[in-house]
Amino acid sequence: MDSAVAREQALDAAERLFYGRGVQSVGMDDIRGASGVSLKRLYQLFPAKEQLVVAYLERRDVRWRQRLAAHVERQPDPRERLLAVFDWLAVWFGEADFRGCAWINAYGELGATSERVAAQVRGHKQAFRDGLARLVADAGLDPALTGPLFLLAEGAMVTAGITGSTEPATVAREAARALLRDR
Repeated sequence: MDSAVAREQALDAAERLFYGRGVQSVGMDDIRGASGVSLKRLYQLFPAKEQLVVAYLERRDVRWRQRLAAHVERQPDPRERLLAVFDWLAVWFGEADFRGCAWINAYGELGATSERVAAQVRGHKQAFRDGLARLVADAGLDPALTGPLFLLAEGAMVTAGITGSTEPATVAREAARALLRDR
């Protein structure tokens, strides 16, 4: 098995297990068993579990933001693109394996002890906020709206992760609509 294939298999397993069970409850031996990659090869690819966690979050970030952007871009109206963010959150929250925000979860588990994980989480959240800022600018709205919209989305993520419901996205969308209506 070449390194690229082994890396992808390890990351696939890490994503399933870390997201499904939590980072700290999953050992490298669990990743080995779920990926079919030998422990020796796993440690060659990721010499420390922290490196695997960061790689998992990096890869998930790219896919998460691509999925969000693809959904939002379907809306021709710039204001509707902002609301489409919350529509996409509802779809994501309704997925069978939804277990909250992977970055918030990882930060809760490791943010105090791993600067690399904390930096990855901050980077993801900043990229999401920057994306919202672009949508606000494209809609010709006051840049000050970015912060409240970001907090509505983040609050919906946390609440949906705890409640297992899509309702937080609907509530946040209505609050966002009210903010936009006032502008």
